[in-house]
Amino acid sequence: RDRIVELLSTSLHRAEQGYLAGDRSRPVHVDGTLGMGGHAEAILASCPHTVLVGIDRDTQALDLARRRLERFGERVTLVHAVHDELAEVLDDLGHPNADSILLDLGLSSLQIDRAERGFAYSVDAPLDMRMDQSDGPTAAELLNTADADELTRILRGWGQEKFTDRIVRAIVTARAAEPITTSGQLVRIITEAIPVAARHQGGHPAKRTFQALRIAVNHEMATLQRVIPEALERLAVGGRFAVLAYHSLEDRPVKDAFRSAASDSAPPGLPIVPESMQPRFTLVTRGAERPDEDEPLRDPAGQHEVEQCDDGGPQPVATGQRHDLRRRGGPAVLSDGHHGEIGHAGIVAKSAVRVVEFSKAGPAPPEHAEGWQGRRPGPFWSLLHVGWADGSG
Repeated sequence: RDRIVELLSTSLHRAEQGYLAGDRSRPVHVDGTLGMGGHAEAILASCPHTVLVGIDRDTQALDLARRRLERFGERVTLVHAVHDELAEVLDDLGHPNADSILLDLGLSSLQIDRAERGFAYSVDAPLDMRMDQSDGPTAAELLNTADADELTRILRGWGQEKFTDRIVRAIVTARAAEPITTSGQLVRIITEAIPVAARHQGGHPAKRTFQALRIAVNHEMATLQRVIPEALERLAVGGRFAVLAYHSLEDRPVKDAFRSAASDSAPPGLPIVPESMQPRFTLVTRGAERPDEDEPLRDPAGQHEVEQCDDGGPQPVATGQRHDLRRRGGPAVLSDGHHGEIGHAGIVAKSAVRVVEFSKAGPAPPEHAEGWQGRRPGPFWSLLHVGWADGSG
């Protein structure tokens, strides 16, 4: 969290100087995935003249964050919304731009710790998995109504599950006998469906299926694709945009967007890039910035089994204790006591930092405008991507 504050507060402190000089209004920080407010609290404490727009789809998290941030008074505005509604939220509040934006993707420890939310495969609970419990079908409803082709697409696409066909056949057979309504039922179905030898390799047998269902239920990849151009469009010159991602599915679109944002639009081979074709974003870090070697891997809730991560994370340790693990090959966890990815559930996640800064304004080059569905594209953002430790590139 300290590194996030350091990177985002750079742009906010510059904006605060302009505010104190009477040249502009108060700087605006947007936390698009507020959670319980840990990052927001740290930003507000570090930047005393900045106002917060906190967005989250989880009403339980908003209630907790509201109490946590109460001491900041009128500097805090919290909104029940999904992060891809960021532009609409800013319009409603009368903010034309934001000076920093943060997205912390995946689950919060609140969602993992509340068994009734259904995210954890380590406890038997109703299969809900909705981040916003007031909207949309549950994971149980999806499991019991989706046809085999749809389930295959979900597990293979969002879970990268190599035993997808076996698991889908088992689900279809099981639900014909009785509806699948609890995480315990689903775990048993998955475990019995995969080869015996595979049940004790690569972490819990259900972890990829639970990840896939969670992403599908909450439309996580669709909302991520929509929020990126919205955030870029609304970032002020000199601002920064941060994204914490915890697996390669989340990281890939962010990484591609950063690369595009920091690229010029000149044709290949042009000896000099004209000013009008210069990139408007500057990479503050090259690639993804990993946590320091000495930074511990933590289980934020202090009570979950630590499973092996997909690309060589921490090895299993005993449950029921606070873990202070050192990196053991592969990307590390960025420690955050209030908003980490332990879950789907029980997995300590990996994270790292990418940073781009919106360095100058101007019209969007046509090359960048393509693919953003009519929105102004990548080069108008400033991005800090805290996410995958970028073993992928």
